[in-house]
Amino acid sequence: MIAETGHYALILALGVAIVQMVLPLIGTRIRDPQLMAVAAPAAQLEFILIAIAFIALMTAYITSDFSVENVWRNSHSAKPLLYKIAGVWGNHEGSMVLWVLILSLFGAAVATFGTNLPRQLQANVLAVQGSIGVAFLLFIVTTSNPFTRLDPAPFDGQGLNPVLQDPALAFHPPFLYTGYVGFSMAFSFAVAALIEGRIDAAWARWVRPWTLAAWMCLTLGIAMGSWWAYYELGWGGFWFWDPVENASFMPWLAGTALLHSALVMEKRDALKVWTVLLAIITFSLSLMGTFLVRSGVLTSVHAFAVDPARGIFILAIMGVFIGGALALFAWRAPLLSQGGLFAPISREGSLVLNNLLLTTACAAVFVGTLYPLALEALTGDKISVGPPFFNFTFAPLILPLLIAVPFGPLLAWKRGDLLAAAQRLMAAACLALLIAVAVLAFQQRGPWLAPFGIGIGVWLIAGALTEITYRVKLLGASRSEAWRRLRNLPRAAYGSALAHSGLGLVVIGIVATTAWRSEQILALKPGETADIAGYTLTFKGVAPRQGPNYQERVALFTVTRGGKAVTELTPSKREFTVERSGTTEAGIHASWRGDLYAVLGDQLKDGAYSVRLYFNPLVRFIWLGAVVMFVGGGVSLSDRRLRVGAPKRAQAKVAAIPAAE
Repeated sequence: MIAETGHYALILALGVAIVQMVLPLIGTRIRDPQLMAVAAPAAQLEFILIAIAFIALMTAYITSDFSVENVWRNSHSAKPLLYKIAGVWGNHEGSMVLWVLILSLFGAAVATFGTNLPRQLQANVLAVQGSIGVAFLLFIVTTSNPFTRLDPAPFDGQGLNPVLQDPALAFHPPFLYTGYVGFSMAFSFAVAALIEGRIDAAWARWVRPWTLAAWMCLTLGIAMGSWWAYYELGWGGFWFWDPVENASFMPWLAGTALLHSALVMEKRDALKVWTVLLAIITFSLSLMGTFLVRSGVLTSVHAFAVDPARGIFILAIMGVFIGGALALFAWRAPLLSQGGLFAPISREGSLVLNNLLLTTACAAVFVGTLYPLALEALTGDKISVGPPFFNFTFAPLILPLLIAVPFGPLLAWKRGDLLAAAQRLMAAACLALLIAVAVLAFQQRGPWLAPFGIGIGVWLIAGALTEITYRVKLLGASRSEAWRRLRNLPRAAYGSALAHSGLGLVVIGIVATTAWRSEQILALKPGETADIAGYTLTFKGVAPRQGPNYQERVALFTVTRGGKAVTELTPSKREFTVERSGTTEAGIHASWRGDLYAVLGDQLKDGAYSVRLYFNPLVRFIWLGAVVMFVGGGVSLSDRRLRVGAPKRAQAKVAAIPAAE
């Protein structure tokens, strides 16, 4: 009965979403406050109904109700509880329920906390959000019902894909989907503004918190996916430019540009048309990612194996929303005012440069990802676009952006002084140069540009600290005055500095592990040793071990450095009996110097085992930087000026001034 309750809740949610889409739009057209007021409770009710469906599906997984086909295909009674729960979104149907749950959550949040919005704008925003819900709920109900019953019910299930039975993969999809779907809110605000034919700085203030929240979650989601691929797939790398990886990276690039563009619009009432277009593009890229993962056009460890018929449905959804939004933009954009003017050398100018480089880099990733698919569809020829293409197209575009980042916050609005900003950054530049020279002296075997890359990372971190130092006048005022300024500095300033520092850490980690990674592929017998990056590993042998729902062969390596014991590594190969497939579990010794990484291969005819050893310098900086960026976004989001209720208070103050006069 629980499964039927979930199914009926989805159908009711579809009906409520239709009401949420239609009635508020009619209300805004005929200026009927009662019809416009329907939007908020409808959005809240839609979220409650989808939450009921999601809880019903999760209950079926936890209780191992194998009469539900989705549970039978993706779970097993012997599976640990965490992976039973993760199995809810470890498949196409369940992940789509999570998708619409997050979509409705954002709509309900705007309905609940966006009471400061003008009634007509809120109604239009929730109507657009409701229309997206209608499309995807219809997709679930008609093609991807997660509550289909089996009669008779099987005794046990087929289990979850073993590579998905991992803690990082239990939390990676919810964060990733929150980022993907969260950008729908910016899309809804953009389309609502185009429907009204009016957009201003207040619109940017309202849209920024939702965009920032989505960006934060997508940042963490991508990092968790990278971390999972690093230690679970046994290849020792953190990013492969896989098409599905790119599908999440492109909305992140566009969303980063949108955050900075909305800042210009809020502060200077400029870049209005561009910001609206960027909001449409960002969510369009999220929809494209959904299509790539679920259409069957890609073969990837990250992709769901789904028949092309469902892909055609999603393609139709993309056509309606992307095509409709762009058509509306083409009609309305010429009627929108362009906003204020500014000099090229200004904070606005630096943010425009930021947008140009980010969107161009996003376009390069877009071409590299979709060109092979388009070529195969048109000619039948298959080509592979791999890391060399992306490295040679993406890196040259990002490099000038990284150099320019510290300048932006130190330039004044409207008209800035580039020379003065450069003088303030002189200490940061000297520190970056000193670190680069030190790295060059230490790593004389090359590659020769790598120390420059490390210097860029240090430049970003030192530049962020310089901004804070300059704003609080740490070197030019008394200690009490500097402390007062430090306390009163807006949280958004701290958040921005943290995000830029996190980016610097990511750059350092990527450059170090890409340039100076060590790798060995060996055949070792018990008792033999191998040396890598100053470590000596002694292979002690392989022993069987029983897991909760798998069997594994575990190798033991003792690790010494300079004759002193460091740790033991236990890489293994697991065999999942229910799923009849296996995984490779790496043995990793983590340190801030770098990761010692061992992978156990197959046993050879002479009794030796194939072993792969890696040393990845400073690789932890990549994920540490992503966490720092996430925290920076959270600090910025806590700023009163970025809270959803802040504009209402500002309006109240403005309204009080004429009354007092």
